[in-house]
Amino acid sequence: MIDRLRSHLLALIGARDPVTSPDALRSAEDYLTGQFQRLGLDVSFHPFQALGKTYRNVIAAMPASPRTAPQDDTRPLIVAAHYDTVPGSPGADDNASGLAVMLEVARSLRAVPLGRSLRFIGFCLEEREQLGSLAYASSLREAGQDILGAIVLECVGYACSEEGSQFAPAAVPIAIPSTGDFLGIIGNTASAELAGAVERAMNRHVPDLRTVSLLVPGQGERLPDTRRSDHAAFWAHGYPALMLTDTANFRNPHYHQASDTLATLDLAFLRQVAEAVTAAALDLAGTDMRPGA
Repeated sequence: MIDRLRSHLLALIGARDPVTSPDALRSAEDYLTGQFQRLGLDVSFHPFQALGKTYRNVIAAMPASPRTAPQDDTRPLIVAAHYDTVPGSPGADDNASGLAVMLEVARSLRAVPLGRSLRFIGFCLEEREQLGSLAYASSLREAGQDILGAIVLECVGYACSEEGSQFAPAAVPIAIPSTGDFLGIIGNTASAELAGAVERAMNRHVPDLRTVSLLVPGQGERLPDTRRSDHAAFWAHGYPALMLTDTANFRNPHYHQASDTLATLDLAFLRQVAEAVTAAALDLAGTDMRPGA
């Protein structure tokens, strides 16, 4: 798995900003599209207007299997990550890491009979106030479509086991470890059921990956740092959603810098995250089968 994750990272790392590097942004969109198609998934695009142009979210659909018993609850589960960067940063952790995990989860699940459908989404313009995910979540609400929830991968490749490597925003109401070697699970109270299910699945199937969960009231207004990714767009429209994160700048000194490169990532940690998200998606999709079973 590590070799596949590295391959995705090598293909995606590089500044992907809509203004300063638009060609690279389109190349990232093309890469996601091609990878999803190679897995045999149906790919569609959700276009939206922003910054005077049209941009697209990339959506890959994985249907429920006819080999599984029909469920009364047919709401799809979303697994997502954003494919743009801030200007001047190659965006290895932010957010090629999330994209690589999303692609590996899709690969792991493509041949598994699922009890519910999954959608894998590459969001554009997260770094521009979550414009892509806001447009998508708004379109779901306008169409009256419900979802089981969204799992958003945001900076999931940096880990450090040195004491004092982890910091926390002011006023966080839980104890945060002082070593930056855990995965954060951030939800709001309306997403508590989803957060609990995801953490239980991760701890059961990938026990070596430490997890720390934080639930915030409302839409995280009192802790703005908990709103800094595409999960907040789903919160804004009343959908349950989680951000999975290595905590970005509260751990990673290369966050939004030119030094956010492949060499700074911990691929063993990234593999654990991919395995944990796969396990959580399987549990939420209503099947007891594991990849390779």
